[in-house]
Amino acid sequence: MDGLYFLLPTLLVIFVSFLIVRAAAIALMMTGMDEKRARFQALSAFSGTGFTTKEAESVVNNPVRRRIISWLMILGNAGIVTVIITTTSSLVTSKGYLLSINVLILLVGIYLIYKIATHKGFIRRWESFIEGKLVKSPAFEEGATEDLLHFLEGYGLVRAIITESSPLIGSSLSECELCEKELVVLGIERGKNWIPIPKAKETIIEGDRIVVYGPLAVLKALFREE
Repeated sequence: MDGLYFLLPTLLVIFVSFLIVRAAAIALMMTGMDEKRARFQALSAFSGTGFTTKEAESVVNNPVRRRIISWLMILGNAGIVTVIITTTSSLVTSKGYLLSINVLILLVGIYLIYKIATHKGFIRRWESFIEGKLVKSPAFEEGATEDLLHFLEGYGLVRAIITESSPLIGSSLSECELCEKELVVLGIERGKNWIPIPKAKETIIEGDRIVVYGPLAVLKALFREE
């Protein structure tokens, strides 16, 4: 039965490792990284595999992400070593039919951890808990604009001047159908005034400088003559 005492820490480390990876993914998402990349990078850093040069640059250039990834690497190495040692010790100290029993317990334990770890209710509560803790941290109060707005994924900001030849003059924002083009007007500079998040009924006039966020291809096509 000595092997069983080594299996319990093994299963505990595996479960805690999952929680750490999920928490790190949430932390990366709060820096502006999209969900799929955040989860992949968290798992990659923890396991020490799959970390590409392009993705590494997005981490290195952000101090908060660097800290998250650094801790993941440290904890990942410690966790993997612990799992290897405890699992090996369990199998080595098992003899006869106990070896088969310990292997079965290990497999069943891993399966149960997987079921718990993929349960939507559990995941939702864990992620909400982590978000609540991280949102109070000053490290997540600010983020790089290009990361938060996903500039590297084909989106961006433009500040377009409405000239006398613009077809947008005299039209309201709703009439311009910018939403249908996946564009969002963040503000309008009108003379010395700044209109933040203008309403749909706001009319565009000559000389306005509008700040718009959306797909770069659409922005270039719409404002290429401005």
